[in-house]
Amino acid sequence: MTLDHQVTDGSGMSGLRSAVSYVAGPVQRTVGGTGWPFSPSSGEQERLRRENERLREHLRAAELDRVTAEQLRRLHLLAGAGGYRVVPARAVALGASLGLEWTVTIDLGTRDGVRTGMTVLNGDGLVGRVKRTGDTTSVVLLAIDRIFAAGSRLEGSGELGLVKGDGLNPLRFQLLDPRARITVGDRLVTGPYGQTTFVAGVPIGSVSRLGSGSALARSAEVDPYVNFTALDIVGLVVAAPRVDPRDSVLPPRPPLNSQPRK
Repeated sequence: MTLDHQVTDGSGMSGLRSAVSYVAGPVQRTVGGTGWPFSPSSGEQERLRRENERLREHLRAAELDRVTAEQLRRLHLLAGAGGYRVVPARAVALGASLGLEWTVTIDLGTRDGVRTGMTVLNGDGLVGRVKRTGDTTSVVLLAIDRIFAAGSRLEGSGELGLVKGDGLNPLRFQLLDPRARITVGDRLVTGPYGQTTFVAGVPIGSVSRLGSGSALARSAEVDPYVNFTALDIVGLVVAAPRVDPRDSVLPPRPPLNSQPRK
């Protein structure tokens, strides 16, 4: 259960990786008395305007720190549950890259030990894999890209299949065994089958619709856990767990609505 803090770079994330800073409290300015004893001059008004702007900047920074800290906390919890060793990175650009439709650029590269093929996740689940690397940045192919494919496994039954991206549409899932059963609500994690090797047990999403409307359908649509249009803090898996976590990293199921008593 390690969230690696040993990475240093020039991207501004090194301080974030070593510690998450909080603003201790709002900056306050108190003016004594019941009112202004005089009308402020234009110079005084300008000084107050600058002070108010600095206050707003402090408040904005405090909010960003809270959001970043929460994303790191969730990443840490997921990595700990799966036994993954991860290094956090920040998404700095989202968009197409050299023929790929859905990619994100992160602020880590080969200087930081990033290699192509690395699994990328966040506090919600599978984000994608490293496609290309540079000295200080890398391009991550997102799981929603149409050339993306990953081996996956159904929760509980362990049935294997392949999940593919389809843009902003739901992911597409295909079972290997034509006799295997799949139902709406089934959940998927990364498994040992696919075009690229991913670390096992990373949550992918849940089945939202069957391909043929039958409980015995081999294909299905899957709603991903990750919000791909709002990526910020992600984690690169630098060491896989010793033991396959299977379904243990999946989020808790929401409790069933209890029937009201008569």
